[in-house]
Amino acid sequence: MEYAACRVVGIEKAFGPNRVLRGIDLTIPAGKITILMGANGAGKSTLVKILCGVHTHDAGRMELQGEAFAPASPSQAIDAGVVTVHQSINDGIIPDLDVASNLMLDQLNGSDAGFFINRRKLHSEARRIASAMGLEIDVRTQVADLGVAERQLIAIARAMAKEPKVLILDEPTSSLSATEAERLFKLLDHLRATGVAILYISHRMSDIRRIADRIISMRDGQISGTFENQPLDYEGAVTAMLGHALTAVDIDVADQGDVVLEMKDVRLSEAGAPINLRVHRNEVLAITGLLGSGKTKLASILFGLETPVSGEIWLNGKPFKPGSPQDAIAAGVFMSPKDRASNGVIADFDITQNLTLPFTARHAPFSFLSRNSERRKTVSMIEQLGVVCQTPADDIGTLSGGNQQKVMVGRWMAEESELLLLDEPFQGVDIRARRDIGRSIRKTAGSRATIVFAAELDEAFEIADRIAVLYEQSLVGEHRNEDVDLGAILAQVSGQSAHDGAPQTSPAEVSAP
Repeated sequence: MEYAACRVVGIEKAFGPNRVLRGIDLTIPAGKITILMGANGAGKSTLVKILCGVHTHDAGRMELQGEAFAPASPSQAIDAGVVTVHQSINDGIIPDLDVASNLMLDQLNGSDAGFFINRRKLHSEARRIASAMGLEIDVRTQVADLGVAERQLIAIARAMAKEPKVLILDEPTSSLSATEAERLFKLLDHLRATGVAILYISHRMSDIRRIADRIISMRDGQISGTFENQPLDYEGAVTAMLGHALTAVDIDVADQGDVVLEMKDVRLSEAGAPINLRVHRNEVLAITGLLGSGKTKLASILFGLETPVSGEIWLNGKPFKPGSPQDAIAAGVFMSPKDRASNGVIADFDITQNLTLPFTARHAPFSFLSRNSERRKTVSMIEQLGVVCQTPADDIGTLSGGNQQKVMVGRWMAEESELLLLDEPFQGVDIRARRDIGRSIRKTAGSRATIVFAAELDEAFEIADRIAVLYEQSLVGEHRNEDVDLGAILAQVSGQSAHDGAPQTSPAEVSAP
């Protein structure tokens, strides 16, 4: 008989005047996988943080297996049986330790842990946990030496070792390949069969189709739809999440200007097909695809971080072969990288220093840095992007994540460019920040060509004049953002389209809402 392992009733949460959660009612049944869908800023992360004890709620109540549940800390939540694997991998692992120590960390820190560590016993138990997870790895390996996907699997394996009553997974496949994701799904199948209640936060349609028993949609801090009748209404869940059909966006497709970038028979890898693509001035092109599709590789090539296997790239009618980011910038090709924490924000700098950093020389006539020049540029971008701050001299760390992201995007929009590359510009921002950034990108697009690399299809539809799809290092589709055939795009993204020449696969990972 199905019963509620966890129940949330009337949960409210506000940060200052911002009401993030508005009367959330949610049931997480035992032995079921409940998918929680929501666009950036819908309130998913805040709800998860309340469930796992990071935040306390302002109103409402929670129950765990029929008993009152109000964890004041993550450790209290874990002790009660609610275990969370966060989207940020480093929240679940310690890179400076080996795999065995990471998997057994909670036992090592337990009150019954002895003064001396029995390494043989530690390794044996760690191997047992790794084997149950399907991890084929030497448990003596330093985690810092592993790739992103392996780190993610270790974080999940560590969570499983705690034998949770409720397991919360926040976008667990965002860094996993199809094969690695399937290993995770098989483990979740096993946990579901043993009665574990699983809350799985994602809007990857392939994940959802593979594992969902029920779907809960969130929008603007509220539950906007519950779908549990079989067969599940995936399209209805997406519409409830967005407030409109995925392709129903308010975009006036711009007239194309001159060709700025042309790729001729460019191969991203030996196995990839030659890519022929043109990008025009006054155009925003979104490039989408799965993990490993080639988006990051292409961005790196255009910014001088990598070189193509073969082919030619032309910029404004001239050969373009940047050997470094400095070469790319000198040619007018700018890139805002994804992951602002590790690739963008300089924590010790203020807003102005962060925003003007790549172009300090332009504010230093006769080799003397003009703070007034830097400040004027910063004020202009603050106004253009709607950065919420007190002054341009505020420390970057005082800003919210969404406002930090605006500064990072603004850094590369502050100066004129020929080609602007934006890698996941909406990553980790709420809906308001996303719309502010998107509005500014489109408003200023007339002077340049713009490429937005976006894994999420709803973000691509909201920003682009044209959408290009990559699959396994090959260009498999191009679509003008008008009356788009969503089924065709989803098929191309997942490699299931026969008519476009894309490889055939079993149901794969579609990074869509």
